[in-house]
Amino acid sequence: MEQRRCPDCGVTMEPVPVRDGESMRLSIATGEREGLLGKLGLKQRAKLQGVCCPECRLVRLYAGDDA
Repeated sequence: MEQRRCPDCGVTMEPVPVRDGESMRLSIATGEREGLLGKLGLKQRAKLQGVCCPECRLVRLYAGDDA
């Protein structure tokens, strides 16, 4: 993951795990799929990557690689 800087403090944000209550990685739907999977209603997904500012504790989520 690329280095991200806190918009409030200007320091480098640190990666943090993003999981649900059952320790599953979170993901979001990003669009329609082509072909058979699209006809079945499945969508493209992207994993969420979290970063946290060590100074002010601001947390941001970014859509990463396809899940």
